[in-house]
Amino acid sequence: MICAISGEVPDEPVVSKRSGLLFERRLVERYIEDHGKCPVTKEELSMDDIVLVKTNKVVRPRPLQAASIPGLLGIFQNEWDALMLSNFALEQQLHTARQELSHALYQHDAACRVIARLKKERDESRALLALAERQIPASMAGVAPAAVVSNGKRAMEDEIGPDGKKIRPGINPVMIDELTECNTMLSAQRKKRQVPPSLASIDELEKYTQISSHPLHKTNKPGILSMDIHPSKDIVATGGIDTNAVLFDRTSGQILCTLAGHSKKITTLKFVPRDELVVTGSADKTVRIWQGTEEGNYSCIHTLKDHTAEVEAVTVHATQKYFVTAAKDNTWCFYDISTGSCLSQVGEASGQEGYTSASFHPDGLILGTGTTEAVVKIWDVKTQSNVAKFEGHTGPVTAMSFSENGYFLATAALDGVKLWDLRKLRNFRTFSPYDSDTPTNSVEFDFSGTYLAVAGSDIRVYQVANVKTEWNLIKTLPDVSGTGKVTSAKFGTDAKYIAVGSMDRNLRIFGLPGDDQMDDDAKSSAE
Repeated sequence: MICAISGEVPDEPVVSKRSGLLFERRLVERYIEDHGKCPVTKEELSMDDIVLVKTNKVVRPRPLQAASIPGLLGIFQNEWDALMLSNFALEQQLHTARQELSHALYQHDAACRVIARLKKERDESRALLALAERQIPASMAGVAPAAVVSNGKRAMEDEIGPDGKKIRPGINPVMIDELTECNTMLSAQRKKRQVPPSLASIDELEKYTQISSHPLHKTNKPGILSMDIHPSKDIVATGGIDTNAVLFDRTSGQILCTLAGHSKKITTLKFVPRDELVVTGSADKTVRIWQGTEEGNYSCIHTLKDHTAEVEAVTVHATQKYFVTAAKDNTWCFYDISTGSCLSQVGEASGQEGYTSASFHPDGLILGTGTTEAVVKIWDVKTQSNVAKFEGHTGPVTAMSFSENGYFLATAALDGVKLWDLRKLRNFRTFSPYDSDTPTNSVEFDFSGTYLAVAGSDIRVYQVANVKTEWNLIKTLPDVSGTGKVTSAKFGTDAKYIAVGSMDRNLRIFGLPGDDQMDDDAKSSAE
């Protein structure tokens, strides 16, 4: 009987009940103490599973080699040689195991690098695909009539909800945080803002007269319906009945670019200075985003077809990343400027009521809209919920303007201009400059919040005061177009001039009488 561990005849043989193997007692006891397993089968083993084998105590004879010193030396030599061979075999096995482990580690590292590279390429491909989808021109709509084309990309059938409406992604929490942060920053700045010393004084405004007139639109379809002035450049944009928008450099007296693409009159337009964009809305139910180039030309990068009636107003958020359009289909849409995608469309399309004007509050969290039913609605942009209504006008609300102080809202309609206190949500003053048949077409605060321009059959400039103090009429500028209808009036930088559009084809600039010489000099130098 041989020990399964040492390979020798045991002095105290024991047998495992589980495996039936024979062991030297002291060897198997030590192994069980250290590992708790059978040294051969690796099964769970305890000392209770070990049975002592009883044998006759017979003195084993010495082997013949142990009878002499040379024999013992031979035995030791053989054991040493066997030990060295076993040690050499173990070292070889250790070296092989190390090589295999190193190779496996290199393979794992290489696999991780390949996976990371593939993930990066996948993300880049997805980004390029999304960019390509956004840049597909709207003209591709005719290629596949079966697909609905909106915002420059195809809207598949699964984007139409069960009620037949398009599914909008909505204003996500990241955008809401951005709007809130912008509101906090602008509110803090407003408290520190002071009237700039370069602002035109009341005495200067009283001397304003027409200093130049520029024919910008076609003679067969005269009429300027909308206007905007670039805040940092002396550029005026006008939208006309002739379906064109014209960008005009007031300093040089030259037309920079004509934006042609709408099929009906342009009712509203706005500059987006951050990306050199112009947004136009038209009676053809579309909104177009125009991108400026270094050469001074503009090209249409997005045509938005989310409204089902005439687009009446465009207003740009203070972040210059989003804008809102309002239309006579009784809905307003919140857009992302960079992608031209409609994030939210608010309202139920109906034929009874529609929006005729819209404007963002300077802080960007409140949106004001005017309706054909003479109602002014105030919306919370974050929740797209109607939080207040101002009633009292007669006829459609044609225009509205928030003061930069954040407290006043001016609205225009058939019965004149009403001033609203946003803190107490009440009307505190009304101007009725014209007769009951003459609507007020435009109302505009200057950027400093010092002056208010009102336009109808003429242009009137008021001095902004407060709720209790009277708002004085500073200057009345006549309508020299002969049409009897001024459609828009805008203050230039620091109110140094007033740009006026009416129902003829001319853009008129009102300012100090001496400034016309400056304009003539600029014209001659440009020529």
